[in-house]
Amino acid sequence: MLSREAGATKSGQTSMADDSILVVSGGVGGAKLCLGLQRVLPEGALRIIVNTGDDFTHLGLYISPDLDTTLYTLAGLANQELGWGRDDETWTFMRVMESLGGPTWFKLGDGDLALHVERTQRLAAGETLTSIAADVAQHLGIRSRIIPMSDDPVSTLVQTADGVLGFQEYFVRERCGPAVIRLHFQGAEAARVSVAATQALRDSSLRAIVIAPSNPYLSIDPILAVPGMRTALRGAGVPIIAVTPIIGDAAVKGPTTKIMRELGVTPSALSVVEHYRGLIDGFVLDARDASVAEQIQLPVQMCDTLMLTLDDRERVARCVLEFARRI
Repeated sequence: MLSREAGATKSGQTSMADDSILVVSGGVGGAKLCLGLQRVLPEGALRIIVNTGDDFTHLGLYISPDLDTTLYTLAGLANQELGWGRDDETWTFMRVMESLGGPTWFKLGDGDLALHVERTQRLAAGETLTSIAADVAQHLGIRSRIIPMSDDPVSTLVQTADGVLGFQEYFVRERCGPAVIRLHFQGAEAARVSVAATQALRDSSLRAIVIAPSNPYLSIDPILAVPGMRTALRGAGVPIIAVTPIIGDAAVKGPTTKIMRELGVTPSALSVVEHYRGLIDGFVLDARDASVAEQIQLPVQMCDTLMLTLDDRERVARCVLEFARRI
């Protein structure tokens, strides 16, 4: 496969490959794998269904953190130091907000703010989240197709001993501190799989579906909670592969293992396999967990799944694609 740099052709148009790969993704870990796949796949071959359960309204603006993380990462604009937001960000807006006594627990950089303002205006004018994401991706020179899981609102709510928190309140304001009792995806029962996601899953060029190494509970479950999503994934008739978000008994990033323990689940790759039982056809296991491979009753591919560098992301992407071809 050809390795390509992230970015657009001179014309800004994307070409369609004969074969396509679809990733179910959310968060930073998912975006890292998507970048690796974008770089090793032929141009235009990558489609990504992104979690929107994290979306919320803040300071009157519609914020879509997982969509934006994916957009910034695939455009080469992600802030590598912070792990979220745009690179080369400035913070005048937040400094002035603080001076006025306004809420500052959710940081909005000046460059990032422009995207939130644009999205909010266009949603108010009647555009869909899907069409806005596609247009932003084109303006950022992204060849891959970034697709919200639904154009209907779904909100991840975290039940704690102190009450119910919106996801961003739990994740950012409270820094994942409260113990999780239960997760609820408000609005999911009435939501519909986005038209673009349905089309991508029915595309005759689709060769494999990859569940990214995202938090299964916070990033993937909201997607699977949309009625018809599981059926559509299985109905695509291609291998579905999950990439482990766990190495040993720890997550590479985020509160995955903390939440697993609080929900009464043993943090391990085996627990992730069990979580996706009935959905996946294969599992990418970190090589450091080779001792548990024989306990997984599915085809297993082992590799070093830690993605610290750009080369790592390409390496894991190639491992996943080779596995997809094999099964």
